[in-house]
Amino acid sequence: MLALWGIFVTSFIIGLSGALMPGPVLTVTISQSATRGWMVGPLVVLGHGILELSLVVAIVYGLGQVLTHGSVIGAIGISGGIVLLWMGGSMLRGARKVSLVFEGEKGTASLHPVWAGILSSLSNPYWIVWWATIGLSYIGFSMKYGMMGISSFYTGHILSDLVWYAFVSSLVHFGKRWANDRAYQTLIAICGVLLLGFGVYFGYSGVKSFWN
Repeated sequence: MLALWGIFVTSFIIGLSGALMPGPVLTVTISQSATRGWMVGPLVVLGHGILELSLVVAIVYGLGQVLTHGSVIGAIGISGGIVLLWMGGSMLRGARKVSLVFEGEKGTASLHPVWAGILSSLSNPYWIVWWATIGLSYIGFSMKYGMMGISSFYTGHILSDLVWYAFVSSLVHFGKRWANDRAYQTLIAICGVLLLGFGVYFGYSGVKSFWN
């Protein structure tokens, strides 16, 4: 049970670190929240979550078979660790420059938020790279605990998206007077440090897999 909670918590932290960074999903959420209301965030995450759940199922029941090979797990773990280190370093370097002020994308307001969540996710190269490296690494680790492990991973991951995007859409809809860039930048920096730690762990686990 303790291991499942560990998967849930760390999955939430890693997922939140990714959700915090500006990208197509965040831009769509902000651009629609001013006119559609605070529910845009949860609806965008619903579309995003449907897409990611489909991917997780495909990995577990098809692509996940390759994860039984130690060399494959090792290679994925090392690559995931490298990406996490790169992401963490990038977040720390860019923490002072990020801002809660964005310009909405034109052409997204007519899309239903659920569809916007799906399409904006697919259009983001970062999302594809994340699942090809970090996502596979974490699913490979979670599969050791069966479906409960996978469920803990997915629940933590999608909950981080829901918490952040619901916050953003509420912030845009109800006003930004109670939040500022400094708090956002501090949160980015903290997540960057955490990602560096996870990167070292995944990289070490990947190297270790070649010797088991």
